[in-house]
Amino acid sequence: MSAPTAEPGTNVDDGRYVYCVVGVNEDDDESEWRESNGVDGAEAYLVAADGVGAVVHRCEATPNPSDLSAVKQSLLRHQHVVDAAGEAFGTPLPLRFGTVVEGGDASVERWLAETVETQRQYLNAFSGKWEYRIEVGWDEDALTETVQASDEKLGELAETLESSSEGTSFLVQKQYDKRLSELVYAEREERVAALAERLDPLVDEMEELGRPSVSLDDAGDSEGGPSFRVAVLAPEENEIPIGDVLDDVEADPATTEVQYTGPWPPYTFAPSLDDEEGTDDGDGRTTDAGDEARTTDGDAEAPDAGNAGGRSR
Repeated sequence: MSAPTAEPGTNVDDGRYVYCVVGVNEDDDESEWRESNGVDGAEAYLVAADGVGAVVHRCEATPNPSDLSAVKQSLLRHQHVVDAAGEAFGTPLPLRFGTVVEGGDASVERWLAETVETQRQYLNAFSGKWEYRIEVGWDEDALTETVQASDEKLGELAETLESSSEGTSFLVQKQYDKRLSELVYAEREERVAALAERLDPLVDEMEELGRPSVSLDDAGDSEGGPSFRVAVLAPEENEIPIGDVLDDVEADPATTEVQYTGPWPPYTFAPSLDDEEGTDDGDGRTTDAGDEARTTDGDAEAPDAGNAGGRSR
């Protein structure tokens, strides 16, 4: 199912930069749809075959991944076009940033025709659903105060510590700190589980995301960052109910941050269009090789909503 893509940073013969794949109806006039200000300022248009369409623009070279400044700008424009395609045709299947096919529209049409059944299966599976990103953090001091006020054992250790001799206070303090650390961890995990449980009936899938990348400036803040960081796949009509749940969480004085962004194309949940060995598990996704090859690599992840499409709270 893989597109015949060209190597990064090279010149191409009659190239087509491919943004995403969308479902098209017989009533859609593919010749009418255009979106300006794509990657490198190009105009994107639709190439369709057998009820599916690829959003492309003409190009003479593939993006150069070593030019980070240009890549950042291109990622934003890539997302701009994918968002526009999503508004026009419904949830798109995003392709990896920098995918370029040689051989003009005819080559794109041939690829679509060869993969149409699989493309339709994925498009149907994600129809009306979008990806949302959620991040929640809790204040460490507030969690500490909560467990100190509620745990009798901690209270007993604190009393013992006050009356301990210099020789034994070190050991008692160690016991106190160990129990406090375990309880704060358990309190945070309980809040994470409770939030996941409230979101569960509103989403089709939930994928835990790794911690944000840490810069050299953040290296000393090992406890920083959100405790709950997930991508969810949810029907569009559940966007507001999910926000209502997060409003409740944000009202808790112990909550330090709530980030809710979307809607995004299903970057985290869509199978890679490079997957040829995965096997269908009945819901439009693939298993085994497909799960490992999803389009979740850095180039394809949703850009920061503050800088690109999507909405944020």
